[in-house]
Amino acid sequence: GQVTPQCPDRCHCAWDTFTVVCSDAGLRDIPDGIPPETIFLHLERNYIRSIPESAFSHLVHLQDLYLSHNRIDSLSTGALRHLGPKLRLLDLSFNQLRHASREEFGSTRAKMRLFHNPWHCDCTLQELMETLNLEPETVIGIICESSVRGVGEGSRWEDPGSQGEHSGQPLVRLLDSGVNFCSLHRKTTDVAMLVTMFVWFFMVIVYVVYYVRQNQAEARRHLEYLKSLPSPRKTPIETDTLSTGF
Repeated sequence: GQVTPQCPDRCHCAWDTFTVVCSDAGLRDIPDGIPPETIFLHLERNYIRSIPESAFSHLVHLQDLYLSHNRIDSLSTGALRHLGPKLRLLDLSFNQLRHASREEFGSTRAKMRLFHNPWHCDCTLQELMETLNLEPETVIGIICESSVRGVGEGSRWEDPGSQGEHSGQPLVRLLDSGVNFCSLHRKTTDVAMLVTMFVWFFMVIVYVVYYVRQNQAEARRHLEYLKSLPSPRKTPIETDTLSTGF
């Protein structure tokens, strides 16, 4: 008969549905030895902080991945880029995520749950929201705990105490009301570019004025010098004129 796959430590498995359940297992890391046949993987309510890059790359049949109620604060290892094309649901709710980018999710079209994370709302997160297939029922729970500061909203470098004007508001509502974090970002860049261009322009003008003035002064000195020279040809011209007059 068929060999039953080995179930990872502290997990229990139902092989009739290819389900691996490692919920509430006190795990600090993704367990080793998750069988490649796994279709449903439950890792919720643990103490997992990060996901190693190769954690799921062998799970080609994986359809549902539950990682909610953990302590995941970064996706930068790129582990989610290796999720297979069959993935239908990825639950990352109730974690510690502040930042995430499109690159970190690869090309997955799975339904996403990202609510109840301390999100920092900026252009990168806005672009991510526009790209991912977010679960409609839970998208309102994606709240800006802090947000990028607009032009004139104080220093670019955030003091830990201040969290931007959109703190505590659902990102989807802000975007619907016309807030555009990417244009804020671009506006800041545009202002910087304008200032730089103005400074260069001003320097060029100053240089041109200085150069023209110097040249004028040189020309004046040269003219005065020429005027001060005795003119040796004056007398012959006069005598010429006299002689032609007769």
